[in-house]
Amino acid sequence: MAISINGLGSGLDLTSIINSLVAVEALPQQQLKQTQAGDQSMISVLQTLNGKASALSDLASKASAPGALNLFTATTSNSAVTATAGPTATAGTFSLTFNQLAQTQVDVTSAMRTWPTDSTGAPAALTLVDSTGKQTQITPASTSLDDVVSAINASGGPAKAMKVSAGTDASGNPLYRLQLTATQSGAAGAFKVYQGTGAQVTGGTATDLMAQPGAAVVTAAQDASATLYAGTAAAQTITSSTNTFTNVVPGVNLTAASGAVGGNVTVTVAADNAGITKQANDLVASVNDLLSNISDNTKVTTTINSTGGSSAAGGLFTGDSTVGSISDSITNALYLPTSSGHSPSEFGISIQQDGSFTFDSAKFGAALAADPAGTESALQEIAGRVATAAKNASDPVTGSVTALIAGRQSEVSDLTSQISDWDSRLADRKAALTALYNAMDTSLGALKSQQSWLTSQIAGLPGAPSSSSSSSSSK
Repeated sequence: MAISINGLGSGLDLTSIINSLVAVEALPQQQLKQTQAGDQSMISVLQTLNGKASALSDLASKASAPGALNLFTATTSNSAVTATAGPTATAGTFSLTFNQLAQTQVDVTSAMRTWPTDSTGAPAALTLVDSTGKQTQITPASTSLDDVVSAINASGGPAKAMKVSAGTDASGNPLYRLQLTATQSGAAGAFKVYQGTGAQVTGGTATDLMAQPGAAVVTAAQDASATLYAGTAAAQTITSSTNTFTNVVPGVNLTAASGAVGGNVTVTVAADNAGITKQANDLVASVNDLLSNISDNTKVTTTINSTGGSSAAGGLFTGDSTVGSISDSITNALYLPTSSGHSPSEFGISIQQDGSFTFDSAKFGAALAADPAGTESALQEIAGRVATAAKNASDPVTGSVTALIAGRQSEVSDLTSQISDWDSRLADRKAALTALYNAMDTSLGALKSQQSWLTSQIAGLPGAPSSSSSSSSSK
C-alpha cells in the first residue's frame, strides 16, 4: 500500500475526509450489527425462558409419575433407631426387638520383629480363608512386616492389614503386630489367617495365627439381628450384615445404633401430607416463575421525553405469537378443570387477575385429609398437563422455544457472515479513496509548486510592476 502524509500537498485533512466517507458507506453494516445485537438479546431471554420451561417440565413430570405422591414418614420410639419409608410403604405400626448389632472382624497377631521364614529360608507364605472357604495365598517379598502388609493389601483377599507397634523385646528391639480387618461387615466377612501355603491349610499342617500366644480375635464377625413379634408363637428373627435392615415391612428400612439393642422399638408409618402439599406448592411456584418471565418481557413501557411527549416500547416478547401460545397452554394446564370435573381451586390452586396463580396450602391440606386418593389423583392429572405443556416448549429437539432459539442463532450466523463481508468491502473502499485522495493531493501540490515558480519568474521580469507601485498608481 502506498504511504502518504496527510494533506501535505493540499493542506486538507484527508484522513478525516476519507473516514467520514467510509462511515457513510458503512451505515448498512451498522444496521446489520444492530439487528445482530437484537437477535443476541432475544436469544439470551429465550434461553432463560427455555431453562425455566425445562425445570417446570422436570418438576411436573416427577409429580405426575406413578407413585410419586405415595409419600410416607416413618418414626420410631427409640432415638437410636432411624426409619425411612418409600412409596411402597403402607401406613401402620409395628414393633420389634434388636438383639445385636453387626460387627466387622478384626484380628491381631502375636508380637514379632520380622515375618518368619519357611524351611528353605524364604519368607513364609500366608493364606487367608474367607467365610465360603475360598483361599488367598500370599507370598511376601521379604521378611519385612511392611512387605507383608503390602502383599496382603494387594492380594484382594478377605482382609486388609496394618502394622501396629507392640513395644520392644528383652534386647530393646521394636516389636509389631499385624492387625487384619475384614473387608466386609457381618458374618459374611469372617476369615481365618494361617502361616503356610494353601495346600498346607487344606492338609491341616498350616499354623493358625490366631491360635498363637498373644494373638487375638479382637472383634468377631457378626450380623445384626432383630426379632419381630418377640415372645409370641409368630416370633421371627431377621438379620443384616450391616446395621441397616431393608424392607422390614415393604418399603420401610431401619438403621440401628448401639442404644437400640435389648429394647422393644415401635415403628409408626404415616402418610406424608406435608410432603405432598410441598409438591403442589412447588408446582404452582414454578408455573408462576415461568409466567412472570414471559410477562416481564412482554409488557409495554411508556416514557416521557423532555418536551412532554411520550413514547412506548414493547418488550422482546411483545407480539411473539409462539411465546404467547406457551403462556396460554401452561396457564390452561393449571387452570382448567380435571377430567372428573373438579376445579383446581377446590384444591387451593386459584388464578389471579394478572394471570398468576396462588396456592392455599390449608385448603389443599383439608382436601387431602377429606379425600386423599381423589386429591392426589387430581394433582397428578394437573401436573401431567403442565408437564406436557412445558415439554412442548422446551424439548431439545421439537420444543417451540428451542425452535425460536435455533432460528435466531441461524440469523446471527448469517449476519456475522454479512458483517464480515462488509468489513472486506469497506477496507477495499477505504483503500481506493485513500489512493484517489493521495493522487489529488499530489496533483494539487504540483500545481501549487508551479504557481509559486511562475509567480517568482514574473516578479523577476524587467519593468514588472511591483505590488507597491501598482498600489500607488491606482491612487
